[in-house]
Amino acid sequence: MAEEGQVIGVHTVSAWNEHLKKGEESKKLIVVDFTASWCGPCRFIAPILAEIAKKLPHVTFLKVDVDELESVSTEWKVEAMPTFLFLKEGKLVDKVVGAKKDELQLAIAKHATSGGGAESSI
Repeated sequence: MAEEGQVIGVHTVSAWNEHLKKGEESKKLIVVDFTASWCGPCRFIAPILAEIAKKLPHVTFLKVDVDELESVSTEWKVEAMPTFLFLKEGKLVDKVVGAKKDELQLAIAKHATSGGGAESSI
């Protein structure tokens, strides 16, 4: 279902739950971009996230539209867009709020340590 090296759009709660379950089983880092179609900074950061995703196939990148999956964004207490959540084994390990490229890259590098050295090439 999911391809490595890309940002995967999640459009249903069942798909969200499936990705979380897969992440728990694989122990891979999941980076979730909570976004909205009307959010300017979200549009700014999206291509940057896509570039990072290409370089890090050992990390799962998901994109959730807060208006489309309101229950998911409420459950994870997302209050501003974009918000990036970093999940490992189903648990929140970090969070970046805003279109902050440097902070985002640092957080990904910090948590993507299980990939065998690729994290330093962000």
